[in-house]
Amino acid sequence: MEQFLAWFSSHGPVLQGFIGGLVITLFNTAGALLVLVWRRPSERFLDAALGFAAGVMLTASFTSLILPGIESGGVWPVLVGVALGALALDLADHIVPHLHAISGREGHPTQRLKAVWLFILAITLHNMPEGLAVGVGFGAGNTRDAVELMLAIGIQNVPEGLAVAVSALGAGMGAYFYASIVGIRAGLVEIPLAVFGAWAVGLARPLLPYAMGFAAGAMLYVISDEIVPETHRKGHERLATLGLIAGAIAMLYLDVVLG
Repeated sequence: MEQFLAWFSSHGPVLQGFIGGLVITLFNTAGALLVLVWRRPSERFLDAALGFAAGVMLTASFTSLILPGIESGGVWPVLVGVALGALALDLADHIVPHLHAISGREGHPTQRLKAVWLFILAITLHNMPEGLAVGVGFGAGNTRDAVELMLAIGIQNVPEGLAVAVSALGAGMGAYFYASIVGIRAGLVEIPLAVFGAWAVGLARPLLPYAMGFAAGAMLYVISDEIVPETHRKGHERLATLGLIAGAIAMLYLDVVLG
């Protein structure tokens, strides 16, 4: 691990952000491709797995973004960033037309986009905070914390990618291979956002605590507005809650091991 961290530290933050975005996208791709060999995972399993992903994201928001941001620039810039991140996702949720497999259409009404594109837009909105968070983490200059965040988001991207591909099938989007491509495509937004986050923070260092809070607020919004409600819609609340706790425990362990 020390050699890996030393290798990572030898690159500039923008290249680190690119590598980080590529890594988490590959995790997302692996999850999406699982649908080719595991074609019908149970809804109980998917809800528990997404609960696990929510627990990882929830804990990472604090251990890798909010608390380091407070150490870097104080509590108020981070709190402002958290509020702005949540508001930005809420605004996008109301303006950008998109389709959830369970809850249906959201955003500005439109008849011009096919359901498949609305579905892809929904997953893109979901994945944007993750890529931004990884980029901001590397832009902060603490390679160990950034790698921890990258691994955390990557791990939770596996069940997320599988759930996206399965949901695509459930929405009637065609063959299994096409469903997996939908899942892979959803992760591609993470790479440019990771690069942008690292570049922006490196360019304007005073923005760091605001950016870390912004990324955390956006992720917290996704957890509360999308992941948790989706896992509680079909009567699997207990499994989803246990999955969330397991994800939080796993992320805390990762934090201690890498810290």
